[in-house]
Amino acid sequence: MIQIFRSGGPVMYPLLACSILVLTVIIDRLIFWIATDMRRKQPLLEEVIDLCQAGDWEAVRKKVTGSRDYIIRVLISGILHREFSMAKAMEAAAVDELKRMRRYLGVLDTMITVAPLLGIFGTVIGIITSFDVLGSTGIEHPQQVTAGIAQALITTATGLGIAILSVFPYNYFNSRVENAAHAIEKHATMLEIVYEKMNGGSQSPEGPGR
Repeated sequence: MIQIFRSGGPVMYPLLACSILVLTVIIDRLIFWIATDMRRKQPLLEEVIDLCQAGDWEAVRKKVTGSRDYIIRVLISGILHREFSMAKAMEAAAVDELKRMRRYLGVLDTMITVAPLLGIFGTVIGIITSFDVLGSTGIEHPQQVTAGIAQALITTATGLGIAILSVFPYNYFNSRVENAAHAIEKHATMLEIVYEKMNGGSQSPEGPGR
């Protein structure tokens, strides 16, 4: 393996850095999503919606104390700002949550593009080296010519390998973010409907505040 790495030439070093970066991001995001799944409390979420229907905001506050469920955090932001703009408060909280979920995905996206380009760059260098050797020594030293060709093939394969292995986790993490966004939107809409219905039911025929 070390010999193959050395045969790939100097471009293998930035490719190695790319692979380490990709692996670091993948591990970080896996740990993040495992922790996020462990913090999800669906029964608590349903209980919060029921308490909101009853208008028992104090009970809601007590129930969610210490909760790290991202959907509950969004809903609580709306509840705390219900007198002003529940929808905008939840929207702002959702943006923060989704931004946290998308952290470092741009790195994977960049590596998917950069790694193959680095591989092609190494290929070009290897071919140039082969032609340079061929022009100066002819075919008397085929080992030197094939060394340049080997360098070209190794860097291309390495760059493609990094990109291919980055695509799958990138798409998986993106799908997780999309599912989370859908879940947030679903429960935020439910809370808005509950709150609007509750306010509508408490208004007198003469209108609000009378």
